[in-house]
Amino acid sequence: MVSGPTAIEYVQGDATRPIGGGPRVIAHVCNDVGGWGRGFVVALSARWPQPEAAYRAWYRDRGTNDFELGALQLVPVEEALWVANIIGQEGLHDGPAGPPVRYEAIEAGLADLADEAEMLGASVHMPRIGCGLAGGEWSVVERIIDRTLVVAGVPVTVYDL
Repeated sequence: MVSGPTAIEYVQGDATRPIGGGPRVIAHVCNDVGGWGRGFVVALSARWPQPEAAYRAWYRDRGTNDFELGALQLVPVEEALWVANIIGQEGLHDGPAGPPVRYEAIEAGLADLADEAEMLGASVHMPRIGCGLAGGEWSVVERIIDRTLVVAGVPVTVYDL
């Protein structure tokens, strides 16, 4: 694990194929209505069935677990590789409150992920989370990543296809 703040590394590539060695976590944003089937999750499901199955079970049993905006679910997919399902999108479509992205929920999920990554000695890899179907602005999400993961010394790589 790196000590002290680092910078976000930007690379061209596929976030479902994280670069580097050691423990790694692929982070992405999920909605709070049980929908899985558009955006980055399609690429995740093409590689591994576990993240979708775990998310759907988490949603289905939401009355008895912590499924809510801001929650984090860490799903092992390979040795020393996890997918972080972060509930950071309210609904599926723009509404009176604007796009479905919920920055405070992304921040809560990434803060929890910082703790988990530190315990695992893991780096975090992601597409530009919260900025696709969720409709967020990268400049806002980037600041959230800085104050949650980067300030904790967690190496972060952001992938652009």
